[in-house]
Amino acid sequence: MRFAPTEQQEQFASNIASILEKECSAEALQLAGEEPSGRIGGLWETLSETGLMGIAIPEEFGGLGMGSSDLVFILEELGRSACSEPVAEHAAVAAPLITRWAQNETAREILEESAAGSRKLTVGSPIDERVVSVESSDLILLSKENELHAVPTKEIEHTPMTSIDPRYKTSAIEWSPTPKTLISKEPEAIEDMTNRGVLSAAAQAVGVAQKLLEMTVSYVSERKQFGKPVGTNQAVKHHCSDMAIAIEFARPLVQVASWAIDNERSPTENFTVSGEVSAAKTLASEAVELACRSALQCHGAIGYTVEHDLQIWLKRGWILASTWGDALFHRRRLGKILGLTD
Repeated sequence: MRFAPTEQQEQFASNIASILEKECSAEALQLAGEEPSGRIGGLWETLSETGLMGIAIPEEFGGLGMGSSDLVFILEELGRSACSEPVAEHAAVAAPLITRWAQNETAREILEESAAGSRKLTVGSPIDERVVSVESSDLILLSKENELHAVPTKEIEHTPMTSIDPRYKTSAIEWSPTPKTLISKEPEAIEDMTNRGVLSAAAQAVGVAQKLLEMTVSYVSERKQFGKPVGTNQAVKHHCSDMAIAIEFARPLVQVASWAIDNERSPTENFTVSGEVSAAKTLASEAVELACRSALQCHGAIGYTVEHDLQIWLKRGWILASTWGDALFHRRRLGKILGLTD
């Protein structure tokens, strides 16, 4: 079994990273944060042209027919760029769920439009009940009493929630399930939904942590104090080293979790897919939380200012550390999976 990226996966992720570097720059993100929508105009359409929105949708519906193992490297790039669009929710969670669990003609229409990016999907977390980008989405995947539903946005009522990141809009919603919106009554569908959402957040968290490390190393290499770069101080070196170690421990577990989802089994005997996913989210949440604290400390007072680009990734990191369950939640989930707790 292989967890490291293939040449094709590296190339796809590199292409997406190049687009994001140009279209989702720090300057563009700063401007987006001042807009009511929090979005970067044209970014969704540009990414749709790459085929990214249909990466996990079968080729018969216009997608690329790839899996979580292919997506995980792109998800990391989405975190590294603090992408302002619900690409992860659409491509890595909602579309694969409809592909696997919805078996009707309506699903075909949804998948064909989703692959092209003309229908935007998002998903509500069954863990923290937050829904991302409701106002800009067309269809929301939601769970209720072990049932998976696909609900048109126009059929729900939503209340915007306070978010520290103006580019990451979340809402609390009210809705009623109907036979028309039902996708699956299988409890496994909700577990699949949870695992895909958790993996998506974990991979993006690793990307944010990597960006924070890069920004910090660059800053302490240039910022001088008493005539020498502050990065020459042993304490600062330790902070950067600790960040790098935490990231390097989290990243492989995220890749293993993506393999487990694709293969519907853990590569470890007597373990589970959910266990692999929770282990990955635990380390990813801890890595990005450490990166946020260390980056802020190493930047000093300037890191607290809204004008400095650091705040963009700090805010996204704090959100991703807790969304779809924080480290404590997933340690407890692991405890239940291993039979250590009730």
